[in-house]
Amino acid sequence: MSQFLQVLLSGLSTGAIYALAAIGFTLVWQAAQTVNFAQGEFVMLPAFFVLIGLHWLHLPLWLSLLFGLAAALLVLGVLFKKIVVEPMLPNGGMPLIIATMALSILLKEGVKQFYGAEAQPFPSLFGQTTMNWDGAIVSVQDVMNLVVALAVVAGLTFFLNRTRTGRCMQACAQNPGVAQILGVDIKRMTLYTFLINAALAALASFLISPIYLAKFSNGETLGLVAFIAAIVGGFNQIRGALAGGLLIGVLDNLTATYVTTEYRAALPLVLLIIIILWRPQGLLGVDEGRKV
Repeated sequence: MSQFLQVLLSGLSTGAIYALAAIGFTLVWQAAQTVNFAQGEFVMLPAFFVLIGLHWLHLPLWLSLLFGLAAALLVLGVLFKKIVVEPMLPNGGMPLIIATMALSILLKEGVKQFYGAEAQPFPSLFGQTTMNWDGAIVSVQDVMNLVVALAVVAGLTFFLNRTRTGRCMQACAQNPGVAQILGVDIKRMTLYTFLINAALAALASFLISPIYLAKFSNGETLGLVAFIAAIVGGFNQIRGALAGGLLIGVLDNLTATYVTTEYRAALPLVLLIIIILWRPQGLLGVDEGRKV
């Protein structure tokens, strides 16, 4: 029982981080009706911004984290919207999807050339201590990762549902034309969406890099798993992305511990196929009716 508790908590912790990246897919889809295939690299890059602050600028950890967050908001939020999304969006969804694929390669190879191909150690935000819960040795890092990620998702949900700005953002996502008639600043709300996505990606990067180290190839796995989590939970629902991330994190750990580690990488793909065949809109997703 103690081992099961350890595995479950570790899976929930990792799954909550996947959920942060998966929510980014949902937000970008709602804002631009496209899939950001550079989302994995968006999670990979902020860790290197922090390392630049630590090793190059010789800043303390907390200032390096703020520097990494600010750089992520600028590069992955403002510049991504201005340089990639806005010029490509009038041409339709497919050119923009191809542009995000190209951006994914650019970011990955850029980090590889700029910072090297070797994995870099990343400082833990919560230390390496453990706790004993009824015989189970639980990592404080896992507990805090789960708490922080869930708190951020809860805060984001409250912001979107209970504040004027959040409701305006949802109105823009659901029907931009009507929202604009009602006086909503579409461009500003869209910018807010991309800034939130950048902040979520930065947080996911800060939480997962102490576990997986900071390396240029992290985005490949993180992007794929987060994308699958968003589809499994429901691509048009934030709560669906959260559910999908937690589910994949837990099932991955349970499979690796009690079945085999050889096929754990295939588990998200198998889960994706099952969900698409059984419930195409995802576990918590809403079926979007479209007129043809």
